[in-house]
Amino acid sequence: MTCSALILAGSRAGEADALAASEGVSHKALIELEGLPLLARVHAALTAAGMERIAVCASDPEVIALAERLGAVVTEPADGPSGSVARAFARLGAPMVVTTADHALLRPRWVRQFIERTPPDADVAILLARRAAVEAAMPGSRRTWLRFADGEWSGCNLFHLATSRAEAAIESWAGVEADRKRPWRIAARLGYGTLWNYWRGRLTMQGAVARLGRQIGISAAVVSAADGLAAVDVDSMKDLADIRALVAERRAGAGL
Repeated sequence: MTCSALILAGSRAGEADALAASEGVSHKALIELEGLPLLARVHAALTAAGMERIAVCASDPEVIALAERLGAVVTEPADGPSGSVARAFARLGAPMVVTTADHALLRPRWVRQFIERTPPDADVAILLARRAAVEAAMPGSRRTWLRFADGEWSGCNLFHLATSRAEAAIESWAGVEADRKRPWRIAARLGYGTLWNYWRGRLTMQGAVARLGRQIGISAAVVSAADGLAAVDVDSMKDLADIRALVAERRAGAGL
């Protein structure tokens, strides 16, 4: 089955990109790693993974110019990530993989494995990594951990919108995004019974995602990342330094 991909390379309105400024570029997607902009690295990984059509959501003129040189379709950002995904999904359709331009270590095999391991009946799948896997792959990496009955998880910035029904998930994402600073409203969306199970330590990550999916009338699943590095992106100067050190070490080890 052919699959498209979307790379999110926009910025929240009114938010300065301090990391980009520290690197002397206009946008984080243009930061170079081993002589290649992050956007180009992500695009190359998706191409090698077999993505038939790749779109880049961007508004920065330099990012747009780079995306066009790479041969990507350029889509306009909306008010938030969910709106941007919705615009691209309307244009590209399902199945579509979504990731971000700062996914500096993205590997083609991660993308292929993610698609292959998505349950056949799932409309949407999310790639998550267990804390033990992340810390083994990159000790000291600072991530946001989601604690559930089946362990602690970190997002990998990889989403699989497998069927046209995934549109409902994008709409739900918009609601959660609007309430991201009001956690009590997010809890209400999940249902107080689910929240109670969470506080009692009985709610698994897969169970939480599946329940949220059922609430909006779709099948949603979690796929566990085989490589903890899938959860490492460029959120800070420390992330960038750690990633550069890792890439340089591996290149030296390979005799390149």
